[in-house]
Amino acid sequence: MLGSTHGTLTTDSRRARVIACGEQPSPVVHGRPADVDDLDVSGRPLYADVPDLDRFFRPGSVAVVGASDAEGRPNTGITRQLIAWAERVGARLHPVHPTRQSVFGIPCSPSLADLPEQVDLAVLLVGDPLPVIGELAEAKVKFAVAFASGFAETGAEGAAAQAHLAAAVRRAGLRLLGPNTNLNAFEKFRDDLDGPAIALITQSGHQGRPVFAMQELGVRLSHWAPTGNEADLETADFISYFSEQPEIGAIACYVEGLKDGRSFLLAADRAARRGVPVVAVKVGRTETGARTAASHTGKLTGADTVVDAAMRQYGVIRVDGLDELQDTAALLARARAPRAEGVVVYSISGGTGAHFADLATAAGLPLPHLSAPKQAELHQWIPEYLSVTNPVDNGGHPVGDWRGRKIIDAILADPKVGVLICPITGPFPPMSDKLAQDLVDAAEQTDKLVCVVWGSPVGTEAAYRETLLGSSKVATFRTFANCITAVRAYLDHHRFVAAYRSPFDEAPRTPSPSFRKTQALMRPGQQLSEHAAKQLLRAYGIRVPREQLVTSAAAAVRAASLVGYPVVMKASGAQIAHKTELGLVKIGLTSASQVRDAYRELTDIARYEGISLDGVLVCQMVERGVEMVVGVTHDELFGPTVTVGLGGVLVEVLRDAAVRVPPFGEDQARGMLGELRGRALLEGVRGGPPVDVDALIEVVMRVQRMALELGADIAELDINPLMVLPRGQGAVALDALVVCR
Repeated sequence: MLGSTHGTLTTDSRRARVIACGEQPSPVVHGRPADVDDLDVSGRPLYADVPDLDRFFRPGSVAVVGASDAEGRPNTGITRQLIAWAERVGARLHPVHPTRQSVFGIPCSPSLADLPEQVDLAVLLVGDPLPVIGELAEAKVKFAVAFASGFAETGAEGAAAQAHLAAAVRRAGLRLLGPNTNLNAFEKFRDDLDGPAIALITQSGHQGRPVFAMQELGVRLSHWAPTGNEADLETADFISYFSEQPEIGAIACYVEGLKDGRSFLLAADRAARRGVPVVAVKVGRTETGARTAASHTGKLTGADTVVDAAMRQYGVIRVDGLDELQDTAALLARARAPRAEGVVVYSISGGTGAHFADLATAAGLPLPHLSAPKQAELHQWIPEYLSVTNPVDNGGHPVGDWRGRKIIDAILADPKVGVLICPITGPFPPMSDKLAQDLVDAAEQTDKLVCVVWGSPVGTEAAYRETLLGSSKVATFRTFANCITAVRAYLDHHRFVAAYRSPFDEAPRTPSPSFRKTQALMRPGQQLSEHAAKQLLRAYGIRVPREQLVTSAAAAVRAASLVGYPVVMKASGAQIAHKTELGLVKIGLTSASQVRDAYRELTDIARYEGISLDGVLVCQMVERGVEMVVGVTHDELFGPTVTVGLGGVLVEVLRDAAVRVPPFGEDQARGMLGELRGRALLEGVRGGPPVDVDALIEVVMRVQRMALELGADIAELDINPLMVLPRGQGAVALDALVVCR
């Protein structure tokens, strides 16, 4: 049994539990070994360690190991690009090759030990980087990049080689990007663009090309981190670092697999604290996608429902396509926080406005009706027969003269309006050109968001290429869907950040008295009986029915009189997972004779099935309420996770459940209930009373505490059903399954 059974866990014993959970030992926080205050009750870090990557992206000196200037060699083109990059960032470049005197006219050192100065970054153009790691340590190199492939992406043998490489890097005390990475970090970024920038993180370099190309549309990029197989530096490291850079307005990620779920959450937490939006494409929604991603980068993709929930918890905006990634990241990077949440759709066509409004409303965007005075104001310039409630239809002609700008300014002046969206489905120069210019001019003079959807498939029109893309204030899109996705993410992000409180700040550091009470109940590698499982729940303050465990028919009758009729009788044993299917549950018993008969029948069935019992439970019968399920499972990436959903037989039929990764606050627990399709049952249906949601939330929070404290000891915990009683009457765990690790 891991962990202390008395007193507070020591730092060493808590780290032992971390190792037992398959996580990295000796966590580091703020560049030093973590102490007790830096770790949660399970020994996991509470704060992201932010690597100082300044000298990676802006080194003073660079060594290129394996540099070449021989024509036709792959290393030659890479060396040439690195020389150009070093000149741009002001770094001194030192080629390293055992047989060359110079490379491209630059003096060449035969080994790292012979370099004329200590270098910040070493780029390894070698087939096997492992033998070079020791030399890097001796030369006190801070960072290295390994392009070589043939590691975890190739299977078990490659994964073992990557593990050896990662261990060598840790011993050397340096930070490594790769292996199986590329030259994206050394691309040429435009330096003539203003405003907040996008920082890009990709595991597949080619998937970052659409975002990188946005520079040609006037969107600024500042960094590109191609993480590859992440033997050392990972996506989380770069999210943490980019969150601290003042010039970065948004972080765009293409993620195939997460190296470590906890590190990712800590990094996302840091970004949320700083208010920096993280937009991510995460591969692995389907089994096929997950399998392909693993073959590419050799990482766990994680159960997608858990990944999705974890991202929502910490405000990571998950999108599906690269086009959504670029448009959403660009909007979030450049747009200031909204003054209001109302969205107004404004168009020169009633059909266009109605179509867009339908899609926006279905996506959850708030489209408030404009007030009667505002409508009257708009009708000064728009004919009375046209609707200006929202969407606003101007009929076309007003945009061709002075009235067009008046309409736009009047809409933006409404205090309920935070976003103006104008879909222009096709170029019609007498109207579209003037409309585009008016929108740009208005955007320059307002602190509200102005979005334009330019629907022309050509994209060479001056109104698009010059007027709209020439503005840093107007957010321009090419499709309705991408505009709606980005605006929804924009409103959601700022709402999330305004209310965000880091759950890590409130995470328990020391075990509760309940933890110490439960140690004698745990059975490593075994399933607990229902009786023992309920004792575990009771220790954590979760209500269970009045019940007694008996070992004779006579004792069952006495217990029934004490519990109070009607009663439920259930066989209790460590081998029983599904009692109902085996006939090991009897309900609604109202007399002593029924109790005696039920006892004999239950024990006979158990004997016939070869099931060992620790007794028979005689339980209070609880009928009126809504059956829910609350449980804990162990995810390979994130560790213990908490699930809540509709319970009883519905849990397997409807699969209506929500997931969170501890730690989380009460607001997140309530958010879980809001995600359930059957949440109306909690509010009362067909004349039924609303149930005690506060009691349900309290159970979820207590189960989370169990997950945090017992996560190393519990493989699965399942309270099903949890009967949630009418409001004010609480919730009762009628059955429980606990499987120990």
